[in-house]
Amino acid sequence: MPRSLWLLVIGMAVNVTGSSLLWPLNSIYIHEHLGKTLTVAGFILMLNSGASVIGNLIGGILYDKLGGYLSILLGISLTAFSLLGLTLFHNWGAYCTFFTLSGFGSGIIYPSMFAMAGNVWPEGGRKAFNSIYVAQNVGVALGSAIGGFIASYSFQLIFLSNTLMYGVFFLIAFFSYKNIQVKNDILPSLNNKNSRRKGKHLLKGSPAMYSLGILGFGYLLCWICYVQWQATISTHTQELGIPLTQYSLLWAVNGGLIVFGQPLISFFTKKVCTSIKKQMLIGIAIFIVSFLIVGKAEIFSGFLAAMIILTIGEMLIWPAVPTIADKLAPKGKEGFFQGIVNSTATGGRMIGPLLGGMLVDSSGMTFLVPVLVVLLVISLITAFFYDYPTKEAAKLAPKTN
Repeated sequence: MPRSLWLLVIGMAVNVTGSSLLWPLNSIYIHEHLGKTLTVAGFILMLNSGASVIGNLIGGILYDKLGGYLSILLGISLTAFSLLGLTLFHNWGAYCTFFTLSGFGSGIIYPSMFAMAGNVWPEGGRKAFNSIYVAQNVGVALGSAIGGFIASYSFQLIFLSNTLMYGVFFLIAFFSYKNIQVKNDILPSLNNKNSRRKGKHLLKGSPAMYSLGILGFGYLLCWICYVQWQATISTHTQELGIPLTQYSLLWAVNGGLIVFGQPLISFFTKKVCTSIKKQMLIGIAIFIVSFLIVGKAEIFSGFLAAMIILTIGEMLIWPAVPTIADKLAPKGKEGFFQGIVNSTATGGRMIGPLLGGMLVDSSGMTFLVPVLVVLLVISLITAFFYDYPTKEAAKLAPKTN
């Protein structure tokens, strides 16, 4: 991998380590420490994710106009400010305000990180995005393991530790990302009015946008299901008497498997997943199996088995989607397409906790799991048909000699 990609990988690992100190425990903190219902917890998580959706879209546009360096620094600064607010102010109103702002700031960061990864190593294909994905999960493993330990002493230390991690991330980005160069035929063209008009024309009603929309809808449904592990499933484990440290261990296992299981996944994708589309289809099918196990789990070992299977599925799905988005994007619109993809993922994280909380509060976990399976089946269908618009456009395109 290029040196510049390694710098992005390190920054992403630090970024996610900080956020992972808190995000698996948010529902527990809101429900048990602030005394709110799961529905209210889901609503606050929805506000955070909604702000992140807006941040992703703005971050993608900022990348295309200003480049990744300034966009990332802006996102880090906003997130660090909001986390400092969470550290200093502990009432319900302050929590809602600063937690929502943190979603907006962190949302700005991700499109630039993914777009820069694709541009600094275009020949790497899915490998570039997979490296960022692995870095995210190194952060998940470290942050989740440390977070559960810190939370057993004080949740306020979680907020402080998160703030410090974003301070470290800011220093890495400030001193390292300014000199990261992307392909020369991308950013300079954005200064040309004709190039901008052409880029906008390419997006309006284009087969690539239709394909991205179908892909994004299925991606959203996958995230609605996945985020239940941080929302309803987390509180469900507490009700079953599973200690908080064991629940945090599930996420440490998740991150550890993703990091150390890369050689096996690489072998599997080469031998079995002969296309990126097939990789997604297999991953979603594995997701379905995982949630069927969750529906029957009552002890820690059951949830551990479900988490292991879930992890295998996400190792196939999550890197595939930004890779496809990068291939679909017209030149100069990579940031915008990555912003769309990240915003759909965040949209799933926004809708998921509220939907899951309402279903569990009204009908219990036994009703939630079948709903999740149905959503994943729909996602499987979208993954199968997402490339139909571009294939049809290719058939109708005039042939050149």
